[in-house]
Amino acid sequence: MSERADHLDFDIREQLVRPPLLRPHRHDYFQIQVSLEGDGEQTVGASVRPFAGGTLSFVLPYRVHVVSHPPGSRYVIINFSQSFWRPDLQVDALDLEDVPLSLAPELGLFLFQEFTDFHFPPEAFAEVQALVSRMLRENAQRRLGSLAVLRGLLLQLLGLSCQQFEADLLRLSAARAQQTSQHEALQRVVRYLREHLAEDLTLGDAAAAAFLSPNYLANLLKKETGKTFTELLTERRMERAQELLAHSSQRVMQIAHAVGFADESYFTRRFRQSVGLSPRAWRERLRHKMDAAIQAPGADAA
Repeated sequence: MSERADHLDFDIREQLVRPPLLRPHRHDYFQIQVSLEGDGEQTVGASVRPFAGGTLSFVLPYRVHVVSHPPGSRYVIINFSQSFWRPDLQVDALDLEDVPLSLAPELGLFLFQEFTDFHFPPEAFAEVQALVSRMLRENAQRRLGSLAVLRGLLLQLLGLSCQQFEADLLRLSAARAQQTSQHEALQRVVRYLREHLAEDLTLGDAAAAAFLSPNYLANLLKKETGKTFTELLTERRMERAQELLAHSSQRVMQIAHAVGFADESYFTRRFRQSVGLSPRAWRERLRHKMDAAIQAPGADAA
């Protein structure tokens, strides 16, 4: 968040502060984008949805997303940490999808962004704009008590959004509840993979961690993700490898070992099959892009 905002807890800015980030990306904080004017679109996870004026976009930490902003668009971006929003919610950001909505109803806005549009009617959007204007003013001055005021305004915005789209959120929540047992099993598997990527993992290991039979897990993965266990494991290893290439100075051999490959050459071959470049070439291309972004006027908007 320090690379995108002036404050680590909460920050809000208008579109003119930084040019938009036009490629899919993710970050470890919550984000709300408020479209004031324009006819763009947003990609969140695997879903592409409209992002016209009067629409809010709710982005969960670590969820891949990108929002297009055609010329003439006006928008506001709000970034905030989990500890700022809910200091009582002691859950890893990667496990937020396991939090029941009865504990944190506002999470539904972020969890269900892929499945619905949060487009406000004019009268309700006027309330959104009023809250956003107050946030901008309060964040600009940052005096004694400002954080409490900003948190209150943020909670009002989230509460207003929950009430405005209550029917949609309840419908999606009910549908989600029907899939809870399978979802929880898959989450246990994904969590197990994340925590043991450096090890020699098998379908039997993952099934045991999720209290499932290997045959049931294999069928569940195919049904819910369209992937085999090996395909899912490789995908997660490649994702983690990209994170380490982007955000660490570890050598390729070290990264290969960290994501479960004993042989650097085999890791390089699988990485090239996955992303189209060798690990070194991918890292070099990313660094060139980052250098170009730093040298350009302003910085990324996300």
